Amino acid sequence: MTATNDEWIGREEERCERILGSAVEAMAATLDLEHSPRAGEPLPPGWQWLFFNPVVRCNALGIDGHPRRGGFLPPIELPRRMWAGSRIRYLADLPVEAQATRRSRILKIENKTGKGGSLSFLTVQHIISCDGTPCISEEQDIVYREAPPPGAVTARAPKRHDGVPQWNRSVLPDTTLLFRYSALTFNGHRIHYDQAYARNEEGYPDLVVHGPLTATLLQQFALEHGAGRPLVRFDFRGATPLFVGRAFQLEGRQTEDGTLELWACGPDGELAMSATAAFQ
Repeated sequence: MTATNDEWIGREEERCERILGSAVEAMAATLDLEHSPRAGEPLPPGWQWLFFNPVVRCNALGIDGHPRRGGFLPPIELPRRMWAGSRIRYLADLPVEAQATRRSRILKIENKTGKGGSLSFLTVQHIISCDGTPCISEEQDIVYREAPPPGAVTARAPKRHDGVPQWNRSVLPDTTLLFRYSALTFNGHRIHYDQAYARNEEGYPDLVVHGPLTATLLQQFALEHGAGRPLVRFDFRGATPLFVGRAFQLEGRQTEDGTLELWACGPDGELAMSATAAFQ
């Protein structure tokens, strides 16, 4: 497949799903929260990723546990796929137990060459609506890359964040957290639960913490320091993987214009994810 083929640009898909209270309750337990949103209450930011995920039979999965290429997303041949970041706008409340619709559209495909070889960048827009009202708009960036040689993932010099935080909180990700989040999002990617695969096939030192899980924790962290205001914008970008059993830090500070600058750092200070949050 030629990733620049114009036939893929503008391709759309629509999924309908109920924002199940049982899944919301399970997510609250997974994050160790005392209270879970009830029917009719707003879905917390980031929890929309529990829903509208593809459900395919086991014989339609690739070796990495993802659905095989093709279908709505273009069949890009590069073997490694990563959710690189998103730009999210929270437009209206999405109530728990509501019937919702997500319309997805492919906006852009770009092919590049980096130090590690060929790369393809795919941008997909998702708009989640309830009763005809748009509630969440997201532009999601997915990067496809070549398989790195053994040891290359851990050999890269880590980038560090030079910001001085006003607040920070430590998170120790264990295997139960990763398992539960994979189950809740129906994410079969083996780097999150199959240690031998993560090490031997994808070159990681251990199981990888899900990028959207880190982004969800950063949104929760933002709300804790948002003076009770609703979150209306959250943009994030991944930088370096985080791994099971290794504590990482959620950190942040308020900027002059009232937005929050947020980031997650690994145990050696390496920048794992950067984000900005704005409130109503």
